[in-house]
Amino acid sequence: MKRLLPCLLVLVPWLVAAETAAQHAPTRPMNLVLVVVDDLGWADLGCYGADLHRTPHIDALARSGLRFTQSYAASPVCSPTRASLHTGRHPARLGITIWRERAAQGPMRGRGLVCPRGKDHLPHSEITLAEVLRQAGYTTLHVGKWHLGTDLHAPETQGFDVNIGGTRWGAPPTYFYPYRGLFGARKEHRYVPDLPFGSPGEYLTDRLTQEAIRLLGQVKDRPFFLHLAYHTVHTPIEAKPEVVQLYRQRLRPGMKHQNPTYAAMVHHLDENVGRLLAALRRLGLEQNTAVVLLSDNGGYVNHYQGRRVTNNHPLRSGKGSLYEGGIRIPTIVRWPGVTPAGRVCHEPISTVDWFPTILNLLGLKNPGKVPLDGVDISRLLRDPQARLSRRTLFFHYPHFYPTTTPVSAVRQGEWKLLWYFDGPRAELYHLAQDPGEQHDLARKHPQRVEQLAAELRRWWQQVGAELPRREKPR
Repeated sequence: MKRLLPCLLVLVPWLVAAETAAQHAPTRPMNLVLVVVDDLGWADLGCYGADLHRTPHIDALARSGLRFTQSYAASPVCSPTRASLHTGRHPARLGITIWRERAAQGPMRGRGLVCPRGKDHLPHSEITLAEVLRQAGYTTLHVGKWHLGTDLHAPETQGFDVNIGGTRWGAPPTYFYPYRGLFGARKEHRYVPDLPFGSPGEYLTDRLTQEAIRLLGQVKDRPFFLHLAYHTVHTPIEAKPEVVQLYRQRLRPGMKHQNPTYAAMVHHLDENVGRLLAALRRLGLEQNTAVVLLSDNGGYVNHYQGRRVTNNHPLRSGKGSLYEGGIRIPTIVRWPGVTPAGRVCHEPISTVDWFPTILNLLGLKNPGKVPLDGVDISRLLRDPQARLSRRTLFFHYPHFYPTTTPVSAVRQGEWKLLWYFDGPRAELYHLAQDPGEQHDLARKHPQRVEQLAAELRRWWQQVGAELPRREKPR
């Protein structure tokens, strides 16, 4: 005992000092993984009620985090929503109201209307989430779909240190290696770059996940922001034959989802989200990495090669439309130390909200002086029963699509007005009583129509929204 006493006298102060140093050591910033799925419908996941599709890994993510039931894309098509996600600003304010390739072709015309052209790129003057995080010391990684401009506006010019696969195009010509070929009616030659040395049968969703995991291994010892933007489940509707056959066998009459190839694409997505989450655990990053998974617009309900792609039931319509099926999206968040596990939030939110929310939760300030359209929803992440002071959401799609004519919309509380420019004409729905928007109440509530239409007109002016104009008679 006498021999131990001098050792203890030396050891105890050292242990106290070590514990004090640990308590005051700087906390490593939270990492961020933002997973954006292309065209994933609100009802396409098991945790959102899918019948044919199986998504055990994403369902498990929802059980470990927070799931939103009334999350909205700022636009019913891809490029505008992605611009809103990166900037916190509404597509109408940005002037990006249609997907990049269509904007580059010039204004649409139809039904006596000339639609605005819209920008085909995200201007460098806009401050992006990646730029703010990189300035704060994060390594910023982009993998997958970009679709916000040509090479002059590539991810590397918008705050990303690394870009794998990001191009000006919105969809790959094929999901199988070597990921190149002719695309669409215009027979445009497309390719997905930076994915060399694949093998026959290699699948794009698998390869993008492999690249993302490789990058995580390289940056695991520093703060990082990974933007993993899958091309799936956008057309072309392609999947591994053996998985397609599995879903053919599971298909039953009466199911809302009836496309086994699309179901297999959702299956591949789920597998790869599982791989990504497993990699975070294996690398010791799970408890220090926030994961946000969402879609860029509603599910595509039109036909591909003679078969309807998906079904957003109980919501009406799909991609391109401002009915709920076109803009309501699945959104799941697991933010360690913030989100409670297995909870559901029914408060309406938008993709414009993630920019200010992420900055707040990471303790960062927006360095820009431009107005943001999003609001900080971090209180909802902590308490899913909380309410936002914001009561109104706006949408603007002044273009044609197979599911719509040019239209704007406003949701205020449970009331939603759609204002179609070909007429003009209005439709009014009460979403709490009629989430499927089957009963137009415009004639029954003319004062409500006028009040919401006035709100919409004020908002157009506030954000400088470009509107369709009447075509001059020739």
